[in-house]
Amino acid sequence: MSLVHAYVMIKAYTGDADKLKGEIEAIEGVTSAHIVAGDVDLIAKVEVPSPAEVKTIAATQIQNLEGVEDTRTYIAMD
Repeated sequence: MSLVHAYVMIKAYTGDADKLKGEIEAIEGVTSAHIVAGDVDLIAKVEVPSPAEVKTIAATQIQNLEGVEDTRTYIAMD
């Protein structure tokens, strides 16, 4: 079974990136999370069996964390 790889770009409210990093890394299916400089504050890598699971992680679990302002999800095509 091959896994779906996706990257979730996360915009955090001011000062919440450090707290969110650990909370995001604790979500099942998230393989890593990094605080980054630029238009977003964190990038999380997700590896799960299906695109539906990517949606659940990004739209439900990450988006509902306190301190998350917005998310954008990109599914790898290769």
